[in-house]
Amino acid sequence: MNSPRTAADIMVTKLVTLTPDVDVFDAIQLLLKHRISGAPVIDAHWNFLGVFSEKNCMSVLLESVYEQHPTTHLYAFMDVEVPTISEDTDLLTIAHIFQDNNCRRLPVIRKSKLVGQVSRRDLLGAAHDLMAVAPESESAVLYLSSITERHEAPIA
Repeated sequence: MNSPRTAADIMVTKLVTLTPDVDVFDAIQLLLKHRISGAPVIDAHWNFLGVFSEKNCMSVLLESVYEQHPTTHLYAFMDVEVPTISEDTDLLTIAHIFQDNNCRRLPVIRKSKLVGQVSRRDLLGAAHDLMAVAPESESAVLYLSSITERHEAPIA
């Protein structure tokens, strides 16, 4: 088996997804039922629209108390400006994105369509596996960085 090097190698493709018109309380129930902290929001054509997470649920609870439910549609509470990655994003870049952003998951997008998701746990598992197979002559961190570095085309 080849060592994982990109998002395509570690992404999960069987996902719980939501649509923007779903009732927000049904969405909360779905998160609880599946024991997940968030889910991508997509339209009928699998175009990625955003993420609905436990953090968004806090907004629902607070607005329920203070605003008396102005709407219960999910679109009013979801995050639309979230970092995303492509299938060819390397593991070190993914690690930097997680470090620089307050997110637990990165949607994997191909031509605006959701094709998968990489969680912090997915990345940690892949990095752990890579470091376990590092040659004795290299440090595990050096090995991880060497197999995930991008190979740019030479400038003509």
